[in-house]
Amino acid sequence: MEETTLRICLWSGPRNVSTALTYSFAQRADTRVVDEPLYGHYLRCSAAPHPGAAEVMAAMETDGERVVREVILGPCARPVLFLKQMAHHLLDLDRAFLARVTNLFLVRDPVEMLPSLAHQLPEPTLADTGLAVQSALLQELRQAGQDPAVLDSRQLLLDPPGVLLQLCAHLGLPFDEAMLSWPPGPRPEDGIWAPYWYKNVHRSSGFLPYKAKKAPFPPRLEPLLGECKPHYAALAAVAIRDNV
Repeated sequence: MEETTLRICLWSGPRNVSTALTYSFAQRADTRVVDEPLYGHYLRCSAAPHPGAAEVMAAMETDGERVVREVILGPCARPVLFLKQMAHHLLDLDRAFLARVTNLFLVRDPVEMLPSLAHQLPEPTLADTGLAVQSALLQELRQAGQDPAVLDSRQLLLDPPGVLLQLCAHLGLPFDEAMLSWPPGPRPEDGIWAPYWYKNVHRSSGFLPYKAKKAPFPPRLEPLLGECKPHYAALAAVAIRDNV
């Protein structure tokens, strides 16, 4: 059967404004969004000490291959399926399905991302950031003939309409101005982990203006920053730029 659904997998890392981008796509009448369908699978396979991990695994499917079959590649009643994914959730999975979806990356400068991540995960590692998986996955997909778009969160926040216009063109979608705002508060698409991770975005009604962090970078995170920088640089170098 010919595929008629545009299936977009957003491969992000944590604290990258990925939830805001998901809310943005949720405003489109042609789009259904799904929040981190592989999170339960990742927690089961990794035993990562995330807040609310037991609650998350009890509430969602933890068999990743089944999630791929029934959610990522499953039936969708709308023309577009937007799946917010964390890159590091691609753990112990057959990646053949990546050839059947449109892949998209979202990154954030680790100088800004790591202090935020450390609020949720006090001892973050490179694996927790997803950056190494993102940089390797980008090369893997390019070698397979794909041309995934890459977004940088700073550029997105500096010029939401400009970056989204370019992104939609890359995806073959018409830009919809409804993507620029949404009602504040929790959304029905939120994962059960929202109370731990989404407090800031729940206070928003659109993409917040970019503000550079002024607090000194935590010295204890310097070694991890050094690990993150080359992966981020490889991704940021090909990111969609704003129109400023």
